Amino acid sequence: MPKRILTGTVTSDKNEQTVTVIVERRYKHPLLHKTIRSSKKYRAHDAKNEFKIGDQVRIQECAPISKTKRWEVISA
Repeated sequence: MPKRILTGTVTSDKNEQTVTVIVERRYKHPLLHKTIRSSKKYRAHDAKNEFKIGDQVRIQECAPISKTKRWEVISA
């Protein structure tokens, strides 16, 4: 099964080797037919601490690294 790849924006880089990425998705409401924006935060592994707040990054699923990290940053 292929690993999921998501694109989002870094919102926090305060932790060592970890960035918080917010991923926004848009979908149409089934009854009202209005476009809805929803977002979710993911904690991703950044081994070299190279990404800063505001960077657009791509994250990929991986094996659990810690209690909350199941994603790793693959590129900017």
